[in-house]
Amino acid sequence: MIIHAPDCRIVAGRRKTTETSNFGVSKREGHDSSKFYGRKLYYNNKGDVSIGSAENTVPPEYVDRILCKSSQKMNELPDSCIHLAVTSPPYNVGKIYDQDLTLAEYRQLLKAVFSEVFRVLVTGGRACVNVANLGRKPYLPIHSYVIADMLDIGFLMRGEIIWNKGSSAGASTAWGSWQSAANPSLRDTHEYILVFSKGSFSHAASTRQDTISKEEFLSYTKSVWEFPAESATKAGHPAPFPVELPYRCIQLYTFRGDFVLDPFCGVGSTCVAALRAGRHFLGYDTKQEYVDSALRRISKEDMT
Repeated sequence: MIIHAPDCRIVAGRRKTTETSNFGVSKREGHDSSKFYGRKLYYNNKGDVSIGSAENTVPPEYVDRILCKSSQKMNELPDSCIHLAVTSPPYNVGKIYDQDLTLAEYRQLLKAVFSEVFRVLVTGGRACVNVANLGRKPYLPIHSYVIADMLDIGFLMRGEIIWNKGSSAGASTAWGSWQSAANPSLRDTHEYILVFSKGSFSHAASTRQDTISKEEFLSYTKSVWEFPAESATKAGHPAPFPVELPYRCIQLYTFRGDFVLDPFCGVGSTCVAALRAGRHFLGYDTKQEYVDSALRRISKEDMT
């Protein structure tokens, strides 16, 4: 017997819902996925957890500021005051701001910062972490280490976005053995944006206002994003990410007036994106020259 997957049809003035079938469904409006989440695959995989929903406010002296200090201890901030964290941590590959850490030390550094991020996020708050994998001999799957450590902290994973940098990724010649199966290497033209939530997948809307357009929503909810990388020379930073990246995360995951944090602020791309989207921001960086560059960029935004 052939089992046809149900679809969503309007029946007697209302939409007929779908449910998980042997062959899946083509649409998801009103979809009942309880059968899928009831399978053994999801045993012991926690969903929403009860950790309280109270929100605190960021002290006024830290609203729309960039601090020159480590984000391993964000003592300035109370618990549960940030709605979204967007960041790209240092890659520990020898950039001028990098320390020469072992893999274990590097993971410990990131885990210390992301533990603080977890503390300051509100229930339902999100964290978007832009990372790239490293090396070839062997290949270091940094994104998988970050996922494991974030889950260990207590984050819920929402998904991952592939940032396809396309031609802007550069004309790399690190292809290994040329036109030979002896030892060819893959040339990465993508990075990851890993998306997590604290405590709940939902972020209480109450009276908050969305600012995302229909076209943006349809585009940003796809798991592959394509836009060019930022020029390091133009940005004044060895590894900048384009404003487009945090802007998309901010539009998709926050409401107008929400508070956005970047614990590895660099030259302030996240802060600029927050300003453009009508959100507040707080950034941290340990190098004064990058803080100064970020403040100059923000001043230019304020004048436009």
